[in-house]
Amino acid sequence: MIFASALIALQIIGFALASPLQPRAVAKDEHEYRQKKAVAYYSPASGGGSMLDNAGDGFGEPLNVIISGLSDPTVLTDAGFLNFARAAGLSTECLGLHLGAPQSANLGDGHGPVNQTTELRQDFGDVLLGTCLESLVGGNHLRVFRQNGPTANSGALVSSEQDVEQSHNIIPNGYDIGRDNFVTSATAAGLSYNNVKYSVKSETVSGLLQPGSSGINHGISIDGNVILLTVHTA
Repeated sequence: MIFASALIALQIIGFALASPLQPRAVAKDEHEYRQKKAVAYYSPASGGGSMLDNAGDGFGEPLNVIISGLSDPTVLTDAGFLNFARAAGLSTECLGLHLGAPQSANLGDGHGPVNQTTELRQDFGDVLLGTCLESLVGGNHLRVFRQNGPTANSGALVSSEQDVEQSHNIIPNGYDIGRDNFVTSATAAGLSYNNVKYSVKSETVSGLLQPGSSGINHGISIDGNVILLTVHTA
């Protein structure tokens, strides 16, 4: 599967504003002030980081989806992103049990390498038990990271999206396929979950990842594109 700002394998970069907010008396003014101070994301490379996470043995998985720091603040919280992900067909791991070791990413925000915030899996329409099926047969899953350090506090979420099958081996072109499947679901008309409706703008960003398979886990080639999603609630 999503980019490391929330960068999403899905790897998503965290949320936070670029600088502390000053109190505002009126909600509308507060919203406008946040929009002026916030940024969509910072390039991890500018701060010595990478759009590849650390999957071990010198290889990484692409952070190929970013949830923009300009998204509604509620979407960038842990609970808010989980609700959005469930609307897009992903949920928490089967019975709360995690398969495999967590991966880390350096988003160039001054925190250095930090473990993933969470890992979500395709739920096949059942948010309670559907991810147990994904654990058995494979499907889309994502890892989420936050970009919220002292030197690059975008508040964005970055994720790494990937499509897997057969004992969770990533299928050929699985990173790009996982990203595209997630984006298709996340930008669908009428997207909603738990009485929250979403409006999502999608933008393709080049230059953050290099196309090809150099340094990529499992030697799987990628097209180098990262999808930036700006998510608003209705």
